[in-house]
Amino acid sequence: MEPRTDLAMEIKEKFTQDNVEISGVELIKNRYENTSIEVTTVRILDDTGAKKMGKPVGTYVTIESPFMEYDDEEKKSTSVCLAGELKKILKGRTKDGIFVAGLGNRHITPDMLGPLVTDNLFITRHIYKEMGQEVFGDNKPVKTGAIAPGVMSQTGVEAADILEGIVNDLDISCLIVIDALAARNVSRLNTTIQITDTGICPGSGVGNHRKGITKESLNIPVIAIGVPTVVDAFTIVNDSLRKYMGDVKVTGEIEEVINKISTSDTDNMIVTPRNIDEAVRNMAQVLSDALNSIISNEA
Repeated sequence: MEPRTDLAMEIKEKFTQDNVEISGVELIKNRYENTSIEVTTVRILDDTGAKKMGKPVGTYVTIESPFMEYDDEEKKSTSVCLAGELKKILKGRTKDGIFVAGLGNRHITPDMLGPLVTDNLFITRHIYKEMGQEVFGDNKPVKTGAIAPGVMSQTGVEAADILEGIVNDLDISCLIVIDALAARNVSRLNTTIQITDTGICPGSGVGNHRKGITKESLNIPVIAIGVPTVVDAFTIVNDSLRKYMGDVKVTGEIEEVINKISTSDTDNMIVTPRNIDEAVRNMAQVLSDALNSIISNEA
């Protein structure tokens, strides 16, 4: 069993650890200004790379900010960094307005990131409609609408179907979806942000696949922003055993133990940090601040 992850960089890291080069995949690492924030860009260039990575062709940008949970200045820097990277991926696709969808269940803490972000956005679409653009003066914000569509168990409808109806009815340049993700590395929980131009398949990281929200399904660009808030129990046990063995290739009896663990009830156990309430709200603030700077044309 391979540990679950939604992060393209973690998939690429696995191949790097095994000394395997992947044709059709490009990786670039940078440090953001004078901070501890690292920006990793994984570009999947063709079908060969997509098949190896198990992800669609496209760009995946990961921002790692290990200290923002404890450092307000780094939190602000992370938000500025996110806004800058998001602006690059948007490539000016805001002319006719954007729509933001906060995916997830607001009643389940690790899954409430999307709804929390949409709760704190600068929504302007109704102002343009009711009062006209003149009300904003010279610095006109991006025409923006938002929704937290809930999950199928709450509505009986796929989030993708709800968004398809909105996209078909409104004049929108781009859809931005926000969702909680799964990681394979515990240190990346609530400290990492992934942006991709390939859209998203909600719930895929925890084995709960829903209908995809992509450019192919909606006929407009779909940018996905996600933060890992959970990790599966098998990953924790697996990593702990390997760390105990000194980061060497595990063989013999230890490998047999890992194989037995992977077929037990731990396969269906998802774990989140005990401070998830505070952490998810911090991340929601970082994301909403970045999006608001885009909407206000400040980024």
